Amino acid sequence: MPDQSTIALILFGGLAVLILLRVPLGFSLAVAGMAAYLVGGDSLLTMAQSYYDSVNSFPLIAVPMFFLAGIVMERGGLSRRLVDVAEAMIGGIRGGLGMVTILASMFFSAISGSGPATTAAVGGVMVPSLLERKYPRGFAGAIVATGGTLGVMIPPSILLILYGVITGVSITGLFMAALLPGLFIGVGLIVFVHIMCRVMGVHAVESRFDLARLMTSIRKGILAILAPIIILGGIYSGIFTPTESAVVAAVYGIIVAMFVYRELTPRGLWESVKETMSITGRLGIIWAVSTAYGEVMAMYQIPSMLSEWLMSITRNPYVIWLLICIFLTFMGCIMNSMSQVIIFTPIFAPVVQAVGIDLMHFAIIFVLNAEIGFLTPPLGTNLFVAMDQAKCSLGEISKAVIPFILFLFLMMTILILLPQISLWLPQTFLSV
Repeated sequence: MPDQSTIALILFGGLAVLILLRVPLGFSLAVAGMAAYLVGGDSLLTMAQSYYDSVNSFPLIAVPMFFLAGIVMERGGLSRRLVDVAEAMIGGIRGGLGMVTILASMFFSAISGSGPATTAAVGGVMVPSLLERKYPRGFAGAIVATGGTLGVMIPPSILLILYGVITGVSITGLFMAALLPGLFIGVGLIVFVHIMCRVMGVHAVESRFDLARLMTSIRKGILAILAPIIILGGIYSGIFTPTESAVVAAVYGIIVAMFVYRELTPRGLWESVKETMSITGRLGIIWAVSTAYGEVMAMYQIPSMLSEWLMSITRNPYVIWLLICIFLTFMGCIMNSMSQVIIFTPIFAPVVQAVGIDLMHFAIIFVLNAEIGFLTPPLGTNLFVAMDQAKCSLGEISKAVIPFILFLFLMMTILILLPQISLWLPQTFLSV
């Protein structure tokens, strides 16, 4: 029977080689996992059963439902109304429109659970206005791309749902843990955009604050504003589970978009369903094969081996944090966020637990690393969405986004040093 090191070499070495050969991630995981099964003398029927069992999970229903909710609300006019409310709230301030972009992203993040979806929805409305107000193209794209990263932090977050399914940690608890950090980062970004606009000399050409305009935009957008309140309020009050809340969000979005705002046609609904199916299908392949991949690691106790190896280097939790964050930042350049969560959570969860780091706290830092991955080339999903909207080059937007990445690293440092920002809500309300 092969030893741990042989299986680890096949799993990690094989995966690395296949990725470098540009084999799609799902197939890379499948081939590396299959090779490990065969070398270990295990039946491939076991691997096939793992594929089935992994996707036969009730909490995973939330993922396609939140995708559908975000797409429907974007196409049905809810995202535009949220932007109108955000714009009416901030007026007469230097860089006000850039600040509005972040605030609108915070609103939409509480519906979509996805970074690229938030970037697409808010950017489609805000980028033309930013360019009209003489924001540099790269800077306008960077603001939209960075605001979109909040989609995976502010609950409901698809990444936190995946993390909860993998680790068995309460998804409601994870949403609670992410709420204050999400607001902290969002408000911090609003202030940071204001400072950046002053540094760059972007002038305040936005209209002054008008209470009547704010009341009008709230009246027109009240059903859009109610969406995150219903979703999060229902979860935290215990009326429905996070999985059920995803279905509620999708149904609510469809009803409002089709029958109240009447901006979503039956054809538009069908296109939204097809887009959701396409995204879910790609994710489902990665989820299934990565589960089998993880089971091989667990069978040969490879996470424990890696944990012991790291412990032999250091037992200082802050050094462990540093090593993991450096690794995840690098992987964010070449691997999408959902793949990172699916593959690396089973590896790092035992390591952080061994040095006394709470799994909920680790989830928040993990997701924040994934946020940064949305902004780092060559993968940088949000960058490419915003680059297309702002009609700028990859070089322009990559240069403009550097200060935002450094700011997110500052936020990460604060959240690591002050774990109670993440843990206070779940420790207070889940222990009752």
